[in-house]
Amino acid sequence: MEIKKVATPQELEEAFRVRINVFVKEQGVPEDCEIDQNEQAAEHIILCDGSKVVGTGRVRYFGCLAKLERICILQDYRKLDAGRMIVEGLEKLARAKGMTKAKLHGQTQAEGFYHKQGYKTSSEVFMEDGIPHVLLLKVL
Repeated sequence: MEIKKVATPQELEEAFRVRINVFVKEQGVPEDCEIDQNEQAAEHIILCDGSKVVGTGRVRYFGCLAKLERICILQDYRKLDAGRMIVEGLEKLARAKGMTKAKLHGQTQAEGFYHKQGYKTSSEVFMEDGIPHVLLLKVL
């Protein structure tokens, strides 16, 4: 599998397709909440298995802080190190922009995964799009 920075409108559409499959169809997030006003301000990556896009994520920048967002993987590709690859890909983009810290709103069911990636929980549980989340932070 290979990480690619989204470079074409078609690649961005493939990222959206994965997000809609995971967040809207699997998890019940309203579609109008999933594709939002921040798409153009973000850098997006995709995870490809050959020509098939199987995962995605995006990152936005605030001062020296990178906010990792919309990290997801198609169900058949979970547990194959795909999540780590996406997080590392987003962090690489952030470091290239000079970011020194990263944050994300992680679903509580994925909190242990993010801890393994070096993130520390920094909040109580809160609801986002009807799903329990926590704020996670990392020094890059």
